[in-house]
Amino acid sequence: MSHRTSALDAVVFGIDIQSGDVRGSAPSYALCIYDGESIERDVVSYRKLRRLIDDREPAMLATDNMYELAENKDALVGFLGDLPDGTRLVQVTGDEQPEPLSRVAKRHGVPYGKEPMQEAEAAARLAAGNVGYEVSAFTDTTEVKVSRGRSTGSGGWSEDRFTRRIHGSVKRRAREVESALDEANLEYEKDITEKYGGYSNAIFAVSARPEEIPVSRNRSGDTRVEIERERRDGIEFEPLVKRRDHVVVGIDPGTTTAVAVVSLDGDLLDVLSTRTADTAAVIEWLIERGRPIVVAADVTPMPETVEKIRRSFDAAAWTPESDLPIDTKQHRTREHGYDNDHERDAMAAALFAFDDHEDQFRRIARKVPGEFDRGEVTADVVRNDVSVEAAIDSRREDDEDEEESTEHTPRELTADEKRIRDLERQVERLEDHVESLEGTIDEKDDRIEELEAELTDARREEREKARERREVTRLQRANERLERELAAAEERNETLEGKLERLKELWKLDHSNFADVSAKKKDLIPIKPVEKFTTNALEDAHEQYGLAEDDVIYLRDASGAGRSTAERLVEVQPRAVLKNGGNLSEVADEILFEHDIPVGPVADVRMQEVDELAVARESDVEDVIDDWEDRAEERRKEQTTEMVDQLISEHRADDERDSRATEL
Repeated sequence: MSHRTSALDAVVFGIDIQSGDVRGSAPSYALCIYDGESIERDVVSYRKLRRLIDDREPAMLATDNMYELAENKDALVGFLGDLPDGTRLVQVTGDEQPEPLSRVAKRHGVPYGKEPMQEAEAAARLAAGNVGYEVSAFTDTTEVKVSRGRSTGSGGWSEDRFTRRIHGSVKRRAREVESALDEANLEYEKDITEKYGGYSNAIFAVSARPEEIPVSRNRSGDTRVEIERERRDGIEFEPLVKRRDHVVVGIDPGTTTAVAVVSLDGDLLDVLSTRTADTAAVIEWLIERGRPIVVAADVTPMPETVEKIRRSFDAAAWTPESDLPIDTKQHRTREHGYDNDHERDAMAAALFAFDDHEDQFRRIARKVPGEFDRGEVTADVVRNDVSVEAAIDSRREDDEDEEESTEHTPRELTADEKRIRDLERQVERLEDHVESLEGTIDEKDDRIEELEAELTDARREEREKARERREVTRLQRANERLERELAAAEERNETLEGKLERLKELWKLDHSNFADVSAKKKDLIPIKPVEKFTTNALEDAHEQYGLAEDDVIYLRDASGAGRSTAERLVEVQPRAVLKNGGNLSEVADEILFEHDIPVGPVADVRMQEVDELAVARESDVEDVIDDWEDRAEERRKEQTTEMVDQLISEHRADDERDSRATEL
């Protein structure tokens, strides 16, 4: 049943083979273009038909046999794949087992004739009335792929920047596609391959047909967008409208109208209760759910509203002998849920009507052969009160009358028509050759792109290997340097360990040098050697191990010091100075003496040296200091005596000068 009441929103192409065969050469087609009001008719070649389909993009391409357009299943899949996104191929005569076009046209009241153009028009009108099956080789899932529009192996910039730019462009375009899908509220799954600088490709599996997706195929600069529907395993047929089986209907009219629908097997299919729907709305609701063959009420006589609905479907009426009691209705509907009493009453009416006809329905089902529709025969028997055999015989007679040959005998062509046909064939062959050459060019371009991509990948791998080799060489050199530094550090460590051992030996000291060292380790004090009694040598010693107050300083060469050197040593304020290798200069000796810094010979101290370090007995150092203090005391006394003698001498000299002055 068609729901169309006015002109179509889009055109429908009805076609039928005019002459030739799609398996042979140069078939021609009768083409009827129908928009719901006007009709265009033409005879076209296969190539022109394809051009018209691409140009006009009809909503449906209707035919009585899909293999008039393709020689086999593989060719048919290719044909379906080349159709515009919004165009559907419709076989109006059925699915895998089609009926004769004449029978289908008669059933739906569509004009029919044996000529190819008349068959094309019948196919167009049937498809426009939603009669037939859509031939499909694809699912409703569409793959949208965003990828690179050019190879990453060339460009005016450096290769890395060029690659990063392309991948960045793919990422931006993928986000635009994702945003468009989100705005259209389409469900999808995405698979993204991330690469340097962005994406190399992004694949969206969208649950929609291509015409429903707000994205189109394109190739622009760095990116390209490809759209491809997901293939089925084979060819499938989908009815243009869902099948509406024959049903039994129960209606409870009133302020709240309730309707219940029951199948011919006694199953409750649907229930409706409404306070707003009028009779027309109820009828429309029933049309969507089945074809009523019995309309029932729970009271007798049948209410006028129920009778009106029954007549609109030309259905048989059912009413109880008397109004159904409430407890009876409750018992019959106990296995079904309902929201109110009105739904209960409608359900009870439909179920009791089914109970009365159940045996009849079963008897009809047993007698109906497999090639006939059980519902159609049941409706004929119930509505028209005829026997099952009569209903079946009536349908057999209709089928025999409608059987006819679908062969088309082509008429003899005139010389001009033959010349035109030959020229058209020549043009088609040339166009096919051009298409073949263009396909070869496209294949070569694709191969070049693949090779360029492979070359780019190979160059990138080579650069990566070269970087790896340079990095390995750098790391090897760094490793060799570190190994040399490690060897030097180990050598220094061995030297320091030797020094440490010698220091330990100093602390142990054999009994031949210090018999009581073990018991009096605290009597040992460090000695800080200075190579020469010069300012530079003092500074070197200070940098090496520090010169501080109360240190015992050992001058390996005490000669040659001047005033500034002596004053530098005085600044340290050492506890004592041990000298060797020459005597102090008079200036240095005087300065040290004036600042009470003890000076003594190293020979008076038993000292043990280890490289630049040394230790000695504190008692020996104390002895040297005591000896210096004794000498210093005597020196002070001598200086005092000399000073007194000098004063006396000067006084006497002054007296003598005064005496001589007096005598004169």
